[in-house]
Amino acid sequence: MKHTSFNIFIAALGITTALTVLQGCKKWTEVKPGSEYNISEVFSDVSNTTSALIGVYDELQGDAGYGIRISMYYPYDSDEGIVSGNIDNGRRGIGRYQLLLTNAEVSNPFRQLYRGIEKANLCIEQIPLMTMYNSGTDDQKKELRRLYAEALTLRAQFYLELIRNWGDVPAPMIPSYKQTNLFIGQTDRDSTYDKLLADLATAKELLPWRTEVTRNERVTKGACMALRARMALYRGGYSLRSNGQLERRGDYQKYYTIARDECQELMAKRTEHTLNPDFDKIWRNVTSFTYDPQGEILFEVGAGGGNGNSDSRMGNYDGPNLNAASRYGAGGGGIVILPNYFYAFDSIDLRRDITVTSYQVTSATNIKTQRRLGELNTGKYRRDWRVPLLPGSVLNVGYNWALIRFSDVLLMFAEAENELNGGATAAAIAAFEEVRKRAYKGNEGKMGTTPTSKEEFFNAIVNERYLEFGHEGIRKYDLIRWNLLATKLAETRTKIQQIRDRTGAYSFVPQYIYYKNNGEEIQYYAPNSTAATPVPWYQPTTAPSPTTGWTRVDWAQHLTSSNAIDGLPLWQGLARFFTTGKSELFPYDQTTLDAYQGRLDQNPGY
Repeated sequence: MKHTSFNIFIAALGITTALTVLQGCKKWTEVKPGSEYNISEVFSDVSNTTSALIGVYDELQGDAGYGIRISMYYPYDSDEGIVSGNIDNGRRGIGRYQLLLTNAEVSNPFRQLYRGIEKANLCIEQIPLMTMYNSGTDDQKKELRRLYAEALTLRAQFYLELIRNWGDVPAPMIPSYKQTNLFIGQTDRDSTYDKLLADLATAKELLPWRTEVTRNERVTKGACMALRARMALYRGGYSLRSNGQLERRGDYQKYYTIARDECQELMAKRTEHTLNPDFDKIWRNVTSFTYDPQGEILFEVGAGGGNGNSDSRMGNYDGPNLNAASRYGAGGGGIVILPNYFYAFDSIDLRRDITVTSYQVTSATNIKTQRRLGELNTGKYRRDWRVPLLPGSVLNVGYNWALIRFSDVLLMFAEAENELNGGATAAAIAAFEEVRKRAYKGNEGKMGTTPTSKEEFFNAIVNERYLEFGHEGIRKYDLIRWNLLATKLAETRTKIQQIRDRTGAYSFVPQYIYYKNNGEEIQYYAPNSTAATPVPWYQPTTAPSPTTGWTRVDWAQHLTSSNAIDGLPLWQGLARFFTTGKSELFPYDQTTLDAYQGRLDQNPGY
């Protein structure tokens, strides 16, 4: 007989718990609908409880989750990239910061995050109540404690996404069927963060290291620790408050200490997580579904199933523009990497050509052609790297979204250490340079001298995170927690104009570039280049003579276009409606406001 209260709360929220069963297939978290259970049946043994927890994981993925909306709509526009196309009441409205209360791209992810919280709350409540939690075998108790800790960690991830996008949000910590009112008011984000940081400290002690369990896409100890460090930096950073000001609390150093200590502990466990020695290999592994023995990606959102509920759109929405008739299948072009970001990389920085793509495939011949400077795309999740290839117009490519990497742990440590000590310590410099040395592999002697003063080292961290985490959904939120988003957007507009005019620091940028195909690949005309693979990016225009056989492409010249975004030049269309003191947070959508009947305060400026 089904539990009455359980059915009531399921009906009220329109969700199903436990409610998924495990399949024996490539992706551990792929699920298919299962029959509906009552609470006592769901939490009756380890197997059913595991299935309930997989239902929590499933709310991370899909079109309204990290499958596309949260991962590839919400982080833009920024100083690294923009969403392509002209403004609408959808993803481009988000990118341009013209957020209407009827925008479904705001409301649907908001609801999915709360579905994840509801499912997690049920697991967090019920698992410790199970008889075998305290009276089972040692293996049963150990596994149930792991499941409980995973639910705590996942709830923290859902709330982190809500808080960094909406600020003070309703924060239920118990299942809906236990609430006397489903429409509770907002909770101050600081107290929510403090609760979640305490939860993660608990979870950390109950989770296994990744080498202690069968490899899958579940949370392990290192992921929990890295998430706790990240959350602590958000708690200690700036955020837009209800008074319309970006502020950080006076006790911020307490949270920098938490971040520093978690990272330091993780850095001491290099047999569990460390840097992959090749930046390229991180993303080749993701796109070929290959195990990373270094464990650099500590937490990734599992994707699979070939649908909009549990799969992802990486490689279809983002990446280079690819023709459906090519061997690679259709995809790409949804995110445009900005010219200033391309030129933020040193010419010998190995990350540039992984993070940014400048080619496209527009026909069935599979021949690559050159894009113009204002049309560059992302590269880490490119579809043409997929193994095996997925031809045609398939939307769901199956890529996992990397939520946090070990290089983030190193740079968070360096940032916190610098802040707490009033300057860069030897340990902070070592962590910072470990990331940088990989980027300059083979040219470590050319990576420059690391500054040691507090301000200069902080600026170096700001820049290194910029280069390291392009198109990983991090940059915009970093800039907000540093209170630098408005500043960096303004700097970006100026830099794009300088690149267009080839003035100041960008006088070397070519007006045009020339290329031809060598088979399917691109060969550039760059006679003055000393690079092993010559490219013309860093020298003024040099035309071949004769030009026969070469194709000329606008480079800086392309930025003179007056119709890049919404009929405006690129530098004007970028984040067109951004207003500091408003745009750092999303609004609550109209349907949510109506449901709360005045018990929910709209965010500033909306």
